[in-house]
Amino acid sequence: MIKHKNTFIKNIYYMLCYAFTNLKFGDIKDISVEEFDNIHNLFAKILSEGIGKQLKQGLYREYINKTANISNLRGKINLNGTIKNFLCGRKILSCNYDELSENNLLNQILKTTANLFLHNENVITDYKKILRQEMLFFSEVETIPPNLIAWNKIQFVKDNQRYVLLINLCRLILEGMILTTEDGKYRLKSFLDDRNFEILYEKFLLEYYRKHFPKLNPRASQISWAIDEGEKNLLPKMQSDVTLSQENNFLIIDAKFYFNVMQNYFDVQKLRSNNLYQIFTYVKNKSAALKNSKASGLLLYARTDENFQPNVSYNMSGNKISVKTLDLNKNFSEIALQLNQIVEENFL
Repeated sequence: MIKHKNTFIKNIYYMLCYAFTNLKFGDIKDISVEEFDNIHNLFAKILSEGIGKQLKQGLYREYINKTANISNLRGKINLNGTIKNFLCGRKILSCNYDELSENNLLNQILKTTANLFLHNENVITDYKKILRQEMLFFSEVETIPPNLIAWNKIQFVKDNQRYVLLINLCRLILEGMILTTEDGKYRLKSFLDDRNFEILYEKFLLEYYRKHFPKLNPRASQISWAIDEGEKNLLPKMQSDVTLSQENNFLIIDAKFYFNVMQNYFDVQKLRSNNLYQIFTYVKNKSAALKNSKASGLLLYARTDENFQPNVSYNMSGNKISVKTLDLNKNFSEIALQLNQIVEENFL
């Protein structure tokens, strides 16, 4: 497990700002100057501020199909239900109709996530008070079991684009921070799940370079296998976390998030072999596809508490392969400086 408590809590906010690009640094006031002693308070603050903004604009509503017994025709008659009503002596119609409702999946996700923070002992009273007041406007909205949320089926359209950040944040929380108790209730873990934090780390790096170095065409591109013959469909995909390029110069960055950056081999510290094989394969296949160009690779680890943190470069068969660590415990200005230096070393 990564010791997330050793990462400045405030830096997670900055990472979220980049990862979810529709959250601007000025959108949620005061967060950048507040001190947070745990990630629960940080997320509770972002969630309460975000929900507050939605309430000012009005909660998103969408048409929900309903079936109800009513005295006047509305929508289409439900024939089976209407016949049943008449057989039971009830002279009312059973109708199927669409109704604009706030009780839709997006609002259900917001309410479900807010309720988790309201029942979490780590969240301070001030944030709970704000969330509790906001939930009064969700009285018609139901909660939903987090494990039943079909995240991949959520569609964002013009009318609900403002929900993108909050829903992504809720997903990060509900998938990465939830534990189920023995009685079936849900509670929050102390820190993010390693895999979810790794995803946040990868997306943060990509969006940081997209924002500050757009001329390097930052993208998470796939790398094609350089094969002369054979069935390509059987080969695994080579997906880079970040690829930067300028004219004939390419840098492939592979973001890594481990408790131990190094591996112990007969009491000798060594770089992780599988990570090196991976980045070497990416670079050599990219290089083979280029003409009069060069490709380099960088393994960028999140710094851990280990005594030795690698900062080395190799020339491997004509290609530069580097291994570095990014210290997330620094002030964010220093983190930005480290990321900028990577560009300077490879493109300036």
